[in-house]
Amino acid sequence: MIPDTLERSAGIREHDVDVVILGAGINGAGLFRDLAAQGVSCMIIDKADFGSGTSAAPSRLIHGGLKYLETGEFGLVAQSTLERNLLLKNAPHCVEALPTFIPIFSWTRGIWAALQTLFGSKTAPRSRGALLIKIGLSLYDFFGSRDRVMPRHRLILKKKARREMPHVTPAIVAGGIYYDAKISRPERLVYELVKDGLEANPHCSAANFTTLTACSEGRLNFRREDGAEFSVRPRLVVNAAGPWIDHVNEALGAPSRLIGGTKGSHILIDHPDLVRSLNGHMIYFEADDGRICLVYGYLGLALVGSTDIPSRDPDSVRCEEPEIDYFLQSLRSLLPTLRFDRDQIVYTYSGIRPLPASDGTAPGLISRDHSAPVIEADGTRPFAIMSLVGGKWTTFRGFAEEVADSVLARLERPRKQSTRYLAIGGGKAFPADAQARRGSVDKIAGAAGITAARAEQLLNRYGTTAEAIATFPSAHSDEQRIARAEHYSFREIDWIARNELVVHLSDIVLRRTTIAIEGRLTYEGLTDIAGIAAKALGWDAARIEHEISDVVTLLKVFHGQSLAAGTTDIEPGKSARPVSL
Repeated sequence: MIPDTLERSAGIREHDVDVVILGAGINGAGLFRDLAAQGVSCMIIDKADFGSGTSAAPSRLIHGGLKYLETGEFGLVAQSTLERNLLLKNAPHCVEALPTFIPIFSWTRGIWAALQTLFGSKTAPRSRGALLIKIGLSLYDFFGSRDRVMPRHRLILKKKARREMPHVTPAIVAGGIYYDAKISRPERLVYELVKDGLEANPHCSAANFTTLTACSEGRLNFRREDGAEFSVRPRLVVNAAGPWIDHVNEALGAPSRLIGGTKGSHILIDHPDLVRSLNGHMIYFEADDGRICLVYGYLGLALVGSTDIPSRDPDSVRCEEPEIDYFLQSLRSLLPTLRFDRDQIVYTYSGIRPLPASDGTAPGLISRDHSAPVIEADGTRPFAIMSLVGGKWTTFRGFAEEVADSVLARLERPRKQSTRYLAIGGGKAFPADAQARRGSVDKIAGAAGITAARAEQLLNRYGTTAEAIATFPSAHSDEQRIARAEHYSFREIDWIARNELVVHLSDIVLRRTTIAIEGRLTYEGLTDIAGIAAKALGWDAARIEHEISDVVTLLKVFHGQSLAAGTTDIEPGKSARPVSL
């Protein structure tokens, strides 16, 4: 058995394990949970936090990939729509339906370009007309029929379309409405997958902020941030490092050229008029240059994305000024009666999609399908390396299932459990209807002595884990709230710090919670959170100062957010929005 602490004592300790997964993004975490459920001894390791890389930078959609119909990737659409439907059932605390509006600017345009793309053209089609969109949405409904949980599409004429989306440009001739889904807390879902794996199998372990230092004689040597070292002798290594896959394979002594990633950036804007006018819908539209953009309401803000730019620099990726200009101009063209300026921007983020190397193909046309090429063992390396290339957030479970089956075949083990209907984290025993939901809310409120509104807020945020959080015997009370982020309590943060494998302050504000991305983090609030974490994790004054400084730098450099010491405002142009229950 490998303990969760991974031997924090000094000196190198050695373990034998069936599988080591390098990289704890969504693909690695999904595979870890699957293998753990099959009884495989498995270790997942990441050089940073769980879900802190590309998996923290998606469009926050769980979708079937409507645009992949144009490239003839019907199998990918079929799998994606199925996995979307399953996630709505398996993670209802994080994933919810998202009605989507497509503005249509012509009746017949784009058919010839779409046919060219379908048959291999490297240029993306432009100006998709109503006929083409109608065909596409009908196909989309067909592929999404398995485990269907949402309505079918509909096409509406201009007058009705502008009633539903009043700020959309009058240049449209019609609109299409179909259904996909959104994920409110993708970083938490990655963590919950890891936690599920640990709970399912005592012979599994997980380590964040742990670096691979050497690979020799069949052993992988690692060092944790606290200086503790350990060595692992695996039967198989899975490289799930996303855009870092080629770097990791080189460190393992098996150089590769598998990844040709593209950069995807997003912005979040504080625009109440826009959010109200969307009425719970996403607008999925073509920018003036033909690229696909989207905007929808996310935790009270409007999320806008995404770019698709070739890039090979995942460690320093950030949303650049030209990308911001592109987003704002695209919104102005689509919604000419609304104002869009930089002072509305609350948060920016960017990540590298770990797409397969594909020279000469337009970024938007590079396949989002996945593969798991294997570098077999050789005389100097007794274990094979399986690399997880490509894929989408939505399809992680299906991808994990395929890879787990391959791993089980190599280990000559049977599959013990399907993950198809296996609930994730706080999605376990989640109330299935309004009556059951009221019962859950009343139970939590009664057990914790909090209001029903607060209990429902926690249920929405954490699923059925909410009861454990609400009743946690903390030195802090639920009435103590984070400064200028009053929808989070001291007790809540204390529970997270003590129970969710937190190493740094940034883990709490960027991934275990959504305080930073919501634009509600202030220097005062950050200090509150640091003080709670310090008591839970044994930090001294110097460590607290370092952790606060690190978060301030991360937000400024990578997320366009400045926290001013001694103030309660986010600068520039944004004040935190207090909410209390």
